[in-house]
Amino acid sequence: MLFLTFVLGVVLNAIGYIPPGNINLTVVQISITRGIRQAYAFIIAFASVEVFFTFCIMRFVQWLSSEFKFGEVIDVFMIIMFSVLGVITWRSRKEMPKAETSNRDSIKYGMLLGVLNPMQLPYWLFVGTYLIAHEWIEIGNVSLIIFSIGSGIGAGLALYGFSHFARYIQEKFDLSSYIISKSIAFLFLGLGAYHVGKLVYVHLIK
Repeated sequence: MLFLTFVLGVVLNAIGYIPPGNINLTVVQISITRGIRQAYAFIIAFASVEVFFTFCIMRFVQWLSSEFKFGEVIDVFMIIMFSVLGVITWRSRKEMPKAETSNRDSIKYGMLLGVLNPMQLPYWLFVGTYLIAHEWIEIGNVSLIIFSIGSGIGAGLALYGFSHFARYIQEKFDLSSYIISKSIAFLFLGLGAYHVGKLVYVHLIK
């Protein structure tokens, strides 16, 4: 049972990081502009925080889903986050020397985004509620710890794949960090615009 719990944590969280979002796009940017070693430092720091993040969400998932409506709050937060990331990425789109940043900077950045990770909140509220309701995992501390460790590993594996895919694309098509950073900036701003449109539709059109 514990092995199944671990595997579910790995697989489900890896799937959760496949759609474009602030975390995997940040990994792509770091891989291109700072190098693969700093991408690894970011991923390890982020995945470590993800273990604690998942445990907290799974521990309180039923209470959170019944007491609060996070949808609109998360949309507003994502608008702010994607806008800020988009502007920062756009302003730093020119190629910068890799020596200006260190592994320690990437570790701190990974830990920060591990804490400020609202996109995963609705995902785990939905998936966590389903898993617990259908008794796929137990809600004891040992089971949730195993599940959370698997979740951290799943996030790390997914982001590891993104980092190497980014390097492959850059080398395959001979793209500069300027072009890639510019494209990522547009993606961030586009995701922010999506959440703006979602709120406008819900409150003014629907």
